[in-house]
Amino acid sequence: MIRVVIADDHAAIRAGLRLMLDGVNDIEVVGEAVDGDDAVRLVAELHPDVVLMDIRMPGTDGIAATALIGATHDANVLILTTFDIDDYLFAALRAGAAGFMLKTATATELVSAVTAVARGDAALAPEVTRRVIERFTDRHPSPAAEPDRVVARGLAELTERERDVLAALGRGLSNAQIASELFIGETTVKTHVSRVLTKLGLQSRVQAAIIAREHGVVRPDGTR
Repeated sequence: MIRVVIADDHAAIRAGLRLMLDGVNDIEVVGEAVDGDDAVRLVAELHPDVVLMDIRMPGTDGIAATALIGATHDANVLILTTFDIDDYLFAALRAGAAGFMLKTATATELVSAVTAVARGDAALAPEVTRRVIERFTDRHPSPAAEPDRVVARGLAELTERERDVLAALGRGLSNAQIASELFIGETTVKTHVSRVLTKLGLQSRVQAAIIAREHGVVRPDGTR
C-alpha cells in the first residue's frame, strides 16, 4: 500500500485529490496538510511514502518543506502545482523533489507519477522534461565543469557499477530499465541508487541525473 500525504492550502483541491487517489488500489491517503509546516509535521508522524506537495502556500512554502522532508529521507516529494514556472521547477528539484507534475495532469498521469515516485523512480510532467534537460546541459556544456567538494569527493568514491547507475540516471532511466540494461535485479538497483545519493550528498534521483549531466558522467546527447 502506497501511503500518501496531500499538502495544499485549498480544501477543495485536497478533497478532489483524495477522492481521486483513494479510489485506486494500493494507494491510501493518510493525511492532509494545509501548509509546509503541517506537511513536515505529518511526515514525521505518519511516515508516508509520498507527499503530494503544492508550491505556493501560506507560511512555509512547498519548496522549503520539500528541502526539510528530503533532508530526513522520510518520504518522497511529488510537486503538484498550477504554476509552470521555471524558477519553481528548478528550485523544487534542487530542494530534492522526486517529481514535478502540473495540476492539469489527468488522473491516470497523476496515479502513474505517485506510483513511480513511491517505487523510487522520478516523475516529470512531459511539459517540463525537455526544459530540465536543456537547462542543466546548457548551463554546464563542458564535462570538465568543476564539481563542489562534496560532489567531487563522491564522484571519486563511486564504484564502477555505481557510476554505471549514475550514468543511467542521467539518461532518465527507471529502476526497471536500469536493471534490464545492467543485468541486475531492481532491488540491487535501488541499493546502488541509494549509495550514489549518499556518496554525492543528494536527496533525489533527479538531482543525481542533473549531476550526471553537469559533470560529464553522461554527455548532453545521452551517451557516456
